[in-house]
Parts: sequence; C-alpha cells; structure tokens
Amino acid sequence: MFGRIARPVTLAALAGALMMGTAAAQTTVKIGILGDRSGAYSDISGEGSVVAAKLAVEDFKPEQHGLKVEIVSADHQNKPDVGAAIARQWYDRDAVDMITDGVTSSVALAISQVTKEKNKVFIDTGAGTADLTGPQCTPNTIHWVYDTVALANGTGGAMVKRGGTTWFFLTADYVFGQTLQRDTSAVITKNGGKVLGSVKTPFPTSDFSSFLLQAQGSGAKVIGLANAGTDTINSIKQAGEFGITEGGQALAGLLVFSSDVHSLGTKVAQGLVLTEPFYWDLNDQTRAFSDRFAKQMKGGSKPTANHAGVYSDVLHYLKAVAETKSTADGAATVAKMKAMPTDDPLFGKGVIRADGRKIHDMYLFEVKKPAESKSEWDLYKKLETIPGDQVFRPLNEGNCPLVKG
Repeated sequence: MFGRIARPVTLAALAGALMMGTAAAQTTVKIGILGDRSGAYSDISGEGSVVAAKLAVEDFKPEQHGLKVEIVSADHQNKPDVGAAIARQWYDRDAVDMITDGVTSSVALAISQVTKEKNKVFIDTGAGTADLTGPQCTPNTIHWVYDTVALANGTGGAMVKRGGTTWFFLTADYVFGQTLQRDTSAVITKNGGKVLGSVKTPFPTSDFSSFLLQAQGSGAKVIGLANAGTDTINSIKQAGEFGITEGGQALAGLLVFSSDVHSLGTKVAQGLVLTEPFYWDLNDQTRAFSDRFAKQMKGGSKPTANHAGVYSDVLHYLKAVAETKSTADGAATVAKMKAMPTDDPLFGKGVIRADGRKIHDMYLFEVKKPAESKSEWDLYKKLETIPGDQVFRPLNEGNCPLVKG
C-alpha cells in the first residue's frame, strides 16, 4: 500500500524535475528590427519587417528547438548616429543578439561597426552598398537581399544591351546613391556605354524638377535613378510631368521595390525595367507567404523584397542558433550561418560566402501595362532570371579583408 502511495509522488517529482531541466536548457534569443518606420523607406521597411520576422519565428517553431525568441523594433530615422546609438543600447542594455533590416546604407555601415565591436550579429536586408561585403566587411555582418553591384549588373547591363548607351544620373547624396552610381557606371563602361554626367540630389527631397531638366538637357538616352523609396516615386512622377519618356529618353530605376510601383500605378510606371530578388507572385510558395503577410498588414499590402529578406534571414539565423545552442559569440554564429546552405520558401537554395554576401538568383522585371494587370498588386512580368553567381560581384574582386588569396 505504501508503495502505491509513493509511486505517483515520485512520478510527479520526476515530471517537475524534467520541466525545470527543459526551462533551464532553453536558450533565449532576442532579435532587433532596426529600420525606417516613418521616413522615405517606411513602405520598404517599417512594420512589414516586424511582421515578416514574426512569421519566420512562427514557421521555425522555436520551442521545438529549445529556443525562446523575442522581437523588438525601432526607427533609426535614416540617421547613422541614431542607428548606431540604438544598436549600442540594444547590445549593451537590452540583451539583443541580432539586428536585421537596416534599409539605409550609411546607417547599415554604422550598425555593422557597432556589431563588430560588441561581437553580435547584423544581417542587412534593405541597405544596398556593396561595401558591406567589400572594404568594410566584418566577421559579424551578412548582406542578404541585394546590393549595388547586383542592381548595376541587372538593370544597368540590361539597359545598355537594349541600346541605352549614354547615361545621366540623378544620385541621392549619401553612401547608397554614390555607391550605386559608381557600380552602375562601371557596368555601363564595361559594356561600351558612356556616362555623360550626373547631379547629386538632397536626401530625401520632394522636388526633382531642376535635376530632371539637367538630365533632359544632357541628351542622354537613359536617365539613371540612383535613389530609392519616395525619392524614386517622386522622380518618376515628375519625369512623367515633364514628358521625358515621351521625348525619347528612358528611365532606369536602379532600385525599385514593388511598393514603389504600387504607389506609382502601372499607368505611370509601365515599361520600367528593374531588378529584384523577390516578387510576391513568383510561385506558389511566394504567393502563400504573401497572402499570410497581407492579412497582417494595414491595407493588405504585399511584401517587398526587403520584407522577404527579413523573413529569410531570421529563419536561417535561428537554424544556426539551434545548432550552436548559444548566442554568446556573434562571429561564431555568423561562421555557422556561412557553413550551412540557405534554403527557404522565398529565395530557394543559396549560400553565404566568406565575405558575408548571400548568393541567390535575381530577376529582371518589366512593369506591366494597365491592360495587362489583372489586380491591384499584379505589377511585373519577368523578363529574365539572372543566376546569383553572375549577378553578384565575384568573391575575389571586393577587397574584403576576410577573403584570403
């Protein structure tokens, strides 16, 4: 009788001990979404990046891997000092292990340096400067979605092949715009084209009239828009008002997101050629994710490539942490991420190189004519798939200190 009484007590004690052991073994992971929540890039980044990160956590099922994941977010206001200060506070006081999004090159470079100093992890999705995997690469940073070299090879190369042999640039006056002009100019020259001139535009700005008149007066066949977000939207709208494309000059949107085209409408943006690594309507998997995403977004907006990148990189980061069972050494976590092939529903299979560049295919799209578009977000037709090993800069040409030989 005493044995029968003692048995359930013993089992209960064992169950309690097991629960305590599980709790003790659980690794807490804190991810910071640091992007633009109020400015020129808020449609590209903003709340959509937070939603994408949460969907990634939901799909990963962290509790099955002994992980507990928390997500925090902040607005860096497109200011490097603000971004660096938030990153430092997150790392020092708030126990954040990884930061993603970025979405402004000058800010991303600042976050990258703080991350290296604190030995944490930074995965940039929205900022374009290829210097993140070039001279300013670090063991703690990965560049996920696109970069200025890929955009230059994609859109710049395509436009020259189509006869756009002379160019004039409208360039956002900060790191991203300057880097994009530099890298696109190199592609233009390599393919036999010529840059006739350029003008630096304040970032951000709403009035492009004087800059467009300079571009129009240059006689260049192509006006290259080395800008993004609302700057791109405003410059394309005002180019239409000036009748620039009707006059025979072509616009090259060197960084255009689906949210920009949606804002412009196909009537204004029709025929625009652009390069993206993701589009919501590419296949069944991208459509399924985009439907889930839209249900959580005000207005039902579809995800941009930046949002898709946040989803993708959070998934891969969590896979690496599940393997290492630690977030203590950021460089070690990044090394693990590089050692593991990437694979997710939005970008498919890929790799992360030694310089931190994530490699996947890019796509050359053309914006549909209004008559071709069947719904509000039916914006692109695919012209070409550009293999990742052809569109991104070769590993040995970036001058990244992490690359030997």
